[in-house]
Amino acid sequence: MALEDPVSLAAHAALARRYRSAAPERILWNDTIAALLDHRTVRGFRPDPLSPDLVPTLVAAAQSAATSSNLQLWSVVAIEDEEKRKELARLAGGQKHIEHAPLILLFVADLARAELVADEARAPKEGFEYLESFTVAAVDAALAAQNAVIAAQSLGLGTVYIGALRNHPEEVAKLAGLPPRAAVVFGLVVGWSDATRPAAIKPRLPQSVVLHREVYDLAGQSAAISEYDRDARAFQEEQGQDPVGWRALVLARGASAAALNGRDRLKAALRALGFGLK
Repeated sequence: MALEDPVSLAAHAALARRYRSAAPERILWNDTIAALLDHRTVRGFRPDPLSPDLVPTLVAAAQSAATSSNLQLWSVVAIEDEEKRKELARLAGGQKHIEHAPLILLFVADLARAELVADEARAPKEGFEYLESFTVAAVDAALAAQNAVIAAQSLGLGTVYIGALRNHPEEVAKLAGLPPRAAVVFGLVVGWSDATRPAAIKPRLPQSVVLHREVYDLAGQSAAISEYDRDARAFQEEQGQDPVGWRALVLARGASAAALNGRDRLKAALRALGFGLK
């Protein structure tokens, strides 16, 4: 397909926004792929109310995601109450967009329902005491949430994931009224984007870093990471942020347990919430 073709031009422009200097030359293209490449994280929301049909719509999309062995080891708690959203914002380190948007969905790794089924059947449940079961539940929740993100975006809404709710797992679980063996793994804020605070498309690592053919290659990544670091600094500067680049973010997160903002005790917190994690 010639570059002059309108479809090729649209794909080329979308790839340039997503990858900057390291965009693939060509990809397959349709409306779904266009929407995916146009995804951006929104942190500026209007308080405008949402349709009462929105939450069932997003959950229907979420439940249409893949789930390991059809176990469906996840749940979601929809929080619209203003005071609860303010408390969640505090627990997440003061993220004001949780307060400003009218909805946050708490995605739950949920072994409580599976254990209920086992208890009612008076059946053994040792398998739920292992790390694998929590991992399956967390992965299921993430797959479901990303479907909800795509659905929300298709309706013109903005979203942002809130991993910082893992800073205080027990308090978040209490606010959400979770039973033992259920934990919020992240939140998803949903609302109408504030046009005065537009969200930009953040560049991603080059495919030469994340895509490996047949075998993984670590040694060959350094040059491409350096190039991406320059793109990341340029993006940060455009957004009025401190242009520290990408490597600095990675180094800061890995520097110490304190950099995890309380999540260094996640294993202990999950055990307190009833997960075995053997």
